[in-house]
Amino acid sequence: MTDDAPIRPRLVLATTLLPEGPEGVERLRVALEAGDVASVLIDPAGHSAAAFQDFCEAVVPMVQDAGAAAIVVEDTRCAGRVKADGFHAPEGTIEALGEAMARFSPRLIVGTSGFNTRHDALEAGERMPDYVLFGKLGADGEAEPHRRNLDLAEWWASIVEIPCIVQGGGDLATLPQAIATGAEFILLSRAIFGQAEGVAERVAEANRLFDEAVAAEAA
Repeated sequence: MTDDAPIRPRLVLATTLLPEGPEGVERLRVALEAGDVASVLIDPAGHSAAAFQDFCEAVVPMVQDAGAAAIVVEDTRCAGRVKADGFHAPEGTIEALGEAMARFSPRLIVGTSGFNTRHDALEAGERMPDYVLFGKLGADGEAEPHRRNLDLAEWWASIVEIPCIVQGGGDLATLPQAIATGAEFILLSRAIFGQAEGVAERVAEANRLFDEAVAAEAA
């Protein structure tokens, strides 16, 4: 971010908490239909390889039909098989990021996470991924976002043109903290999918808070 124009962040969802099978697919469908979603990080955590493949085959077309980017985490073979829009390298190593860039970019979106210092984040940025995530999938158990992630996202958004995603907390009440960083995208999982009921309402509320923050800054 190189000027003072208000940033209206967009929502990124992680599937980490979604159950396998039709129930998880349906919850994601409800979320996608409830408001603007930029992309979905499809997380293999808790899935066998076969079950994750099945899950991706079910949700990738649905995410794409909703106008969002379907980004497969960690599993390179699955990302190719299901014709995902992108691949996310979560290892936090330059080697893994370099391999992902060589294999998928520019054909697919390539993002990364796990770089937890300014130096390491800048080194990752030199490889020119499409985005950098500050946070760790599944690490949003607390109501508030992690302070380190907020600080890194605010610093990055102020000086680097490559977009960043900042991981929000597990409670929508703390979403303004993530919005205040100026990050282009905010990742939510527990705050949206932590309870089976009310998914649509929480997606709508997140987008309302994004709009409210931009309006307040522009006033």
